[in-house]
Amino acid sequence: MPKPKASPDRTPSPVLTTLRQQIQTLDGSQGRAGNLAFGLPEIDRRLPGGGLAMGALHEVSGDARGAVDGAAAALFAAGIAARTTGQVLWCVTRNDLFAPGLAQAGLTPERLIYVEAGDEKSVLACCEEALRHRGLGAVVGEVSRLSLTSSRRLQLAAEGHPVLSLIVRRWGREQDAVAFGQPTAAVTRWRVSPLPSAPLPVPGLGVGLGRARWRLELLRCKGGDPAVFDVEACDAKGRLALAAPVVHRPLAVSDRAEHGHVRIAS
Repeated sequence: MPKPKASPDRTPSPVLTTLRQQIQTLDGSQGRAGNLAFGLPEIDRRLPGGGLAMGALHEVSGDARGAVDGAAAALFAAGIAARTTGQVLWCVTRNDLFAPGLAQAGLTPERLIYVEAGDEKSVLACCEEALRHRGLGAVVGEVSRLSLTSSRRLQLAAEGHPVLSLIVRRWGREQDAVAFGQPTAAVTRWRVSPLPSAPLPVPGLGVGLGRARWRLELLRCKGGDPAVFDVEACDAKGRLALAAPVVHRPLAVSDRAEHGHVRIAS
């Protein structure tokens, strides 16, 4: 009776193990402290590891069409930071951080450390120093320009620590947004644009506005592909939800209530 064949030895050779460690060291993936999932499979499966890499730099911007876009980008970053563990340092050059808005996205005042720096160079320096601190869950900096050198410094400072580095790109003028196309060391790059909210029937008032909606564009993802998602804005726990399509259709005359108010047709 022939002897059964022995199963092949699947233990990687020392040479392969060493090579993999060298590759991880070169691409910065060695020592990362897990991933922060969005909790939406449609988004998480697009991200290597099933979420945003901790110990890494991520970029967020608006669509450069005004203050509303900048606010949407900041709230998206706030929702991400809110789902981390620990204090969150938020560094700006302008005295315009709206705490109630951040709280609506899940980032409450008791978790927030606010730093107002004199210029963008100081913002980046504060972020780099804060990323080396073990007690923070996330570090957020608002700047208009981010050079490849500066982004590499932030990436290196974050690597190996369970902290999330977020840079929110803000522009005073639309033409300044051209700099967003320049390469950086960010692991992911996101663009957030507001979408029309779904109308809701409000008793006695007619039509009200539903939860804010955004278009999320994953413009760059290291180890992944670009993608676009329509979502409902962060709730009080920093969570997103996929947005259902908004259907617009004309209202019949019978749908117009008294006193000039309008109600949603059934």
